[in-house]
Amino acid sequence: MSAPILPDRFSQWFASRGWQARPHQLDMIGAAGAGEDALLIAPTGGGKTLGGFLPSLIDLADVAAEGPKRPYRLHTLYISPLKALSVDVARNLMIPVEEIGLDLRIETRTGDTPVSKRQRQRDKPPDILLTTPEQLALFCASPNARAFFADLKRIIVDEIHALAPQKRGDLLSLGMATLAQWAPEARRAGLSATVSDEGGLARWLTPQGDAPRFARIVRGMEGPKPQINILSSRERIPWSGHSGRHAMGEVYEAIRQARLSLIFVNTRSQAEHTFQELWRLNDDGLAIALHHGSLAVEQRRKVEAAMAAGKLKAVVCTSTLDLGIDWGDVDLVIQMGAPKGSARLIQRLGRSNHRLDEPSRALLAPANRFEHLECEAARAAVAEGVLDGEPLRAGALDVLAQHMTGRACGEPVKADDLFAEVTAAAPYAALTRAEFDNLMQFCSNGGYALDSYERFRRLICDREGFWKARNARVAQRHRMNVGTIIEAEMLPVRLKGRGGRGGRSLGEVEEWFIEQLAPGDTFVFAGEILEFQGIAENAALVTRSADPEPKVPAYQGGKFPLSTYLAKRVREIAHDPAQWHVLPDQVQDWLRLQKEKSRLPQPDDLLVETFPKHGKFYLVCYPFEGRLAHQSLGMLLTRRLERLRLRPTGFVANEYALAVWGLRNMADADMDALFSEDMLGDDLDAWLAESPLMKRTFKQCAIISGLIERRLPGHEKTSRQVTFSADLIYDVLREHDPDHILLQAAWRDAATGLLDIRRLGEALKRVKGHIHSIDLERVSPLAVPVMLEIGREAVYGEAQESILADAAEDLVSEMMGDG
Repeated sequence: MSAPILPDRFSQWFASRGWQARPHQLDMIGAAGAGEDALLIAPTGGGKTLGGFLPSLIDLADVAAEGPKRPYRLHTLYISPLKALSVDVARNLMIPVEEIGLDLRIETRTGDTPVSKRQRQRDKPPDILLTTPEQLALFCASPNARAFFADLKRIIVDEIHALAPQKRGDLLSLGMATLAQWAPEARRAGLSATVSDEGGLARWLTPQGDAPRFARIVRGMEGPKPQINILSSRERIPWSGHSGRHAMGEVYEAIRQARLSLIFVNTRSQAEHTFQELWRLNDDGLAIALHHGSLAVEQRRKVEAAMAAGKLKAVVCTSTLDLGIDWGDVDLVIQMGAPKGSARLIQRLGRSNHRLDEPSRALLAPANRFEHLECEAARAAVAEGVLDGEPLRAGALDVLAQHMTGRACGEPVKADDLFAEVTAAAPYAALTRAEFDNLMQFCSNGGYALDSYERFRRLICDREGFWKARNARVAQRHRMNVGTIIEAEMLPVRLKGRGGRGGRSLGEVEEWFIEQLAPGDTFVFAGEILEFQGIAENAALVTRSADPEPKVPAYQGGKFPLSTYLAKRVREIAHDPAQWHVLPDQVQDWLRLQKEKSRLPQPDDLLVETFPKHGKFYLVCYPFEGRLAHQSLGMLLTRRLERLRLRPTGFVANEYALAVWGLRNMADADMDALFSEDMLGDDLDAWLAESPLMKRTFKQCAIISGLIERRLPGHEKTSRQVTFSADLIYDVLREHDPDHILLQAAWRDAATGLLDIRRLGEALKRVKGHIHSIDLERVSPLAVPVMLEIGREAVYGEAQESILADAAEDLVSEMMGDG
């Protein structure tokens, strides 16, 4: 097949820049010309975004020639996971549009867009609209949206790998299924630099109805191999902890030598701590900034503008900056702590030297000894081009309930038509008609047990079989609660102004953190040390402080699980001395000592150690499957140990290991039976039935499905009000309707997300018949890190490092037989 010919004005534009259209960009034009959907997989800096938009710009060139009085018709809908990314892409897209001389209407629409502008966009659609999944869901729930999208020709989904495995991806896939009904000629393009399951993502992108389409997979040329170094600190490497404080001086030196550095961390707490530590060392007065999702929008935009203008030396950031935004001339990416996945590391690497012909540079700074193994595993995976990532899964039922209600709020719809529509979305292709009908009943009246309550009656079916909103108020309230992101309740943080009133906003902190503070307590936030004064006008009032030992807000979200692939690589490195030469001497000595005192974990077995300590008995195992799976295993193991009358009294888990302790020796337990796969049957069901985890999960499902509304006209429910309502409904359903569809949704969520049951099940299957138990006289070297997690207090900064160091010395002394 010959390559498509680029129109002259576009060829001339490429030539004026000294460029040529890349083969993958031409392939995207060819796919569009053939009426095909396409998934473009190309490295960062390879012109991926332009490749997605070129077919639209070529189509619109003739339209633009009609002049400013041409009709208002939406041609292209661009969807990204981040509001900031939509704004950034719109800004970058205007460069070729203006230089080619295309008079196009290009606009963004996010949650920050004023209502007046949104209304104008509905009346006069732009040529290209850049938006988010939530805005598409709002369109689906609004009247006359069918007419708005009637002329749509192209849908572009950016960073598709980040959206598809999540509930936001479920919502987007349902929205695109609706667009397939309203604009059947519209073709889809997915863009990504990191795809582990190409076939699955190509299937996710395309309609899966009676005549499913299959997206053409377009691959861009690979750029130079990234340059990844791992910091081997001259300081003592901690056994445990995640601050990386021991290496901060060396990280600062790397920042000083680079042009512009992005310092990525995995949580917002780590961002605050890392910024404070770097600022403490900043004798050179370097321009170092902070960027994470809880900071005030104005502060984030200020940082972004300073990056783009080249005014900063470094930015400490979370995942808010790891997607496709190009903010400045970044030449070094620093990852504090282990990246937890090769795909995430590659994504973050792409922020450095954002050009295809220059290698990205990264420095990994492990925070503890285990993380050195993980960073080596990640570096090897990137070198081999091996990608991991979240697996695609069946669509969430609570998201489907939200979409079904929204469709009926937008325009009347028949059940048969809606069932055909939603099952054309790949995540819901296997949905049964029985499940759909149960959900329709739920959307109508809340289900059997809630039917008598007026407030749960949202939809009605007219005589002609059309489902629609019960009244305009139901539709209004639904649109106010669209979305799948359930953030913890946040309180604004404001500097205390004159008269004791709140002044300038610094951002938001989780409500439960503020509840733990007394007036006079200090904490780190927005890169400053603040003293808590009290709560007024529903905001936390603070003043600036110089306290040397403040607390750091601990956010519930933002922690990444260790990927399955990296876990396997870590096990392989740990057991093979031939691979240790790349590790620091301290880490090699630690592993050698483990081999001497106990044994090394093997790649496909499970090492279980038992030993006494201070009058208690301990069992430590090393699945290397991530904290979530280990916590679930700990919950289930303690139930089994109780039945064996071994009197367990607690457990603690980290990413690599699990420690259980009790009042009786566990060394003689039948380990094969103890770790049998059948613990994921009745034991799991029984534990979940009595666990507060299920109530928390149910609350999230109830909010997403629309059963409980957080936002109401004129006010918003407090966290306590939402929790009280959710707990009450949960108890009613458990007693009177245990098969309720929302209880099923909550169980699926708990099993796949919060508990990581799939991964735990795979691990138990892998080690079946390969469990090696060893009874020791004292703690082993490999057990020290997880033992340090026991009884850890929420203390931060130097105090935390001191406590961990003292505890480590005691454990090491005991391990060596000196205690």
